[in-house]
Parts: sequence; structure tokens; C-alpha cells
Amino acid sequence: MPNLAILKPPGLSRHFLAAFLVALLVLFAAGEAWAHNVAEGDKGYIQESSGVLFWPFVYLGAKHMVTGYDHLLFLFGVIFFLYRMKDIGIYVTLFAIGHSTTLLFGVLTGISANAYIIDAIIGLSVVYKALDNLGAFQRWFGFQPNTKAATLIFGFFHGFGLATKILEFEIAEDGLITNLIAFNIGVELGQLLALAAILIVMGFWRKTGSFMRHAFAANTVLMTAGFMLVGFQLAGYAAS
Repeated sequence: MPNLAILKPPGLSRHFLAAFLVALLVLFAAGEAWAHNVAEGDKGYIQESSGVLFWPFVYLGAKHMVTGYDHLLFLFGVIFFLYRMKDIGIYVTLFAIGHSTTLLFGVLTGISANAYIIDAIIGLSVVYKALDNLGAFQRWFGFQPNTKAATLIFGFFHGFGLATKILEFEIAEDGLITNLIAFNIGVELGQLLALAAILIVMGFWRKTGSFMRHAFAANTVLMTAGFMLVGFQLAGYAAS
């Protein structure tokens, strides 16, 4: 997989500064939507629901994915240097397997962890992917981590983070398994929609001469966004 291991960091340009400001605005505009927070209306619906509600939970799962900043940032990093659909399919499938496994396992077993800590780790997954794209591990340590294994492992954390949040809502036991499966189907459908949008944008960008010129800046912004997510979660943990 290509990366920027042999490229030197460019000087700060107006393109980089503009991208950086956009990243800041997006993150601050998210407000309380950090990581796996769920909208108040959806939270109330989940808490009050009972029985099998397949399609509503499919919708909730899809909505979570397409509005989940952490998921989208990580996926953006994963596919940044992937050009073949076969490779994209492999990495997205690994992420989906990890995400689905811990989502279902966490809710069905009742196993949870501190949501702030899990979401901070998820923020670190974004940082990791940006550093990987920048070739940092090769330059610093002289080796390349297994990117497929990393995608699967971070998928586990992404799913566990959502499971922890769902457990806080005390979802009804009646229809639980079916509703969880429906929710997970929605998550994967939302992931495909989000991925399609990202690929369309990336496809146009890659056809321009600016892609490789600004790839370093883009991944630097991605890394900064990941660190910001980590910082917000750790601040929330300290204040809780």
C-alpha cells in the first residue's frame, strides 16, 4: 500500500491552513455528538422501545454510522491510499467484522467499559491511521505494522464503544437480539453509504495533480482531528 514514507513535509500553505480550520470547525460543530453519543430523541426511543422493531433499528444503526465522526475519519484514513476495489473491500470487511463482533458481544453479555476511555482509544485509531499513511512507523521504528490486523483490532474498539453506550440506555430484553441484529445491519448499510460518498470525492481528487501534493497535509489534519477527539474524551473522563 502506498504511503508518504519517502516524502518530506511541505511548508505550511494556505491549503493546509484552510483544511486545518475546516477540521476544527467540523469537530467543534459536532457539539455533543462526539464518538458514540446518541441524539436525545433516538436515546428516548431506544429506552422506551419493546418488542421486535426491525426497520426502526436499521434506521438508527445507519444514522449512527453516517453521523459518526470517529468512524468516518477512520474509514477515510483506511482507504486514503487504496485504489483497487478488492483492497477496499478487504479492509472495510475487516472493520465491519470487528465492529459487529464487539457490538453484539458487548450488549448481549452486558460487558462494558468507561465510554470516555474507549472513545479516546477510538480517537487514537484515527491518529494511528494518519501516522501509518505518513509512513511514520517505517521512519521511526524501521517496520510496518500489519495494516489488516490493525484495522480489525480497531474495529473491535469501535464496536465496543457503541455497545457501551447502548448498555447505558438499558434496552428492553423483549426483541433484543433481533433489534441488535437490525441495528448492526443498519450500521453496515450506513457504512456503505458513507464509504460510497468518500470514494466519490476521493476519486475526483485523485484525478487532479493536487492529490499527492496535499496528501501530507490531509493526513496531518486527520492526525490532528484524532488527537482532538482523544483530548475531548480525556477531558470528559477527568470531569466525570
